[in-house]
Amino acid sequence: MKRLPRSCTLLIVGWLLIAAAGLSGCSLGLTTNAAPFIDLQERTPLPVAAPAEVAHLRMGVAAILSPQGTMTSYSALAEYLSRKLGRPVDLVQRRTYAEFNELVERGEVELAFICTNSYVVGAEKFGMELLLAPEIGGESVYYSQLIVPANSPAQSMADLRGKVFAFTDPMSFTGHIYPTYLVQQLGETPETFFRRTFYTYSHDRAIEAVANGVADGAAVDSLVLDYALQRKPGMSERLRIVHKSEAFGIPPVVVPPTLPPRQKAQLRELLLTMHEEVEGRIVLHDLGVDRFIEIDDAAYDGVRRLVQATGIR
Repeated sequence: MKRLPRSCTLLIVGWLLIAAAGLSGCSLGLTTNAAPFIDLQERTPLPVAAPAEVAHLRMGVAAILSPQGTMTSYSALAEYLSRKLGRPVDLVQRRTYAEFNELVERGEVELAFICTNSYVVGAEKFGMELLLAPEIGGESVYYSQLIVPANSPAQSMADLRGKVFAFTDPMSFTGHIYPTYLVQQLGETPETFFRRTFYTYSHDRAIEAVANGVADGAAVDSLVLDYALQRKPGMSERLRIVHKSEAFGIPPVVVPPTLPPRQKAQLRELLLTMHEEVEGRIVLHDLGVDRFIEIDDAAYDGVRRLVQATGIR
């Protein structure tokens, strides 16, 4: 019988040893490739989504206040909503009311705090929807207040002829449309009546412009003025109120028409019940708000009337 070469013999012996080791491992249950046992009756909750996977709520605040004022006033509300909803809340701002309305129209914010005329325009243009309104001092109204520097001799709008006037925003009701209405009642237009006008793009900046003598007058949101006077006591010594308008529907809280009904109902319920718990009341107090309430579209008919009278769109 012919003998195999030594190299072949060693190769065969090696394979036999490997096979024996594998069989030995299986018989002892030591293999590391055994499939794990899965109990299909056991119910395990899904892992919590990573922060990047959770949809953010975008809360928009129109430039009624300057960006600094908005962040100070509304950051606590954003944090409160985030805790309650279990999702991040991003605070969104734009320089002008018109830019902000475009955000709502495109659905790029789900919850928005805006001025009255912004709502009137948005409701007519693309169906912007009322959600709620703040109640302040037991009321859901506000006023346009004409202010002048404390040392000014002016007693009314008529005394500001030939002066420098600060408007807030082209779409602002209290800061542009109402003072324009007063000037028109005098048989003039802002272009012929004032020596110069400019826009501040927020009510707190208009207040500062008058208090610092940069402007001879401005018409501002009464809620913002009250807020400023409470937080800056010395401000009341630097300006005077010479005219107060009739009451108008308060700036509302709105949502885009594309917001899903379930999400809309969730936001409404959360805001409506804030005042019922300690944490919510603290946030509301910092905003200067008693609570949020339901409001009807008819509350803004007075705004519509003056917008139509002035011809400003």
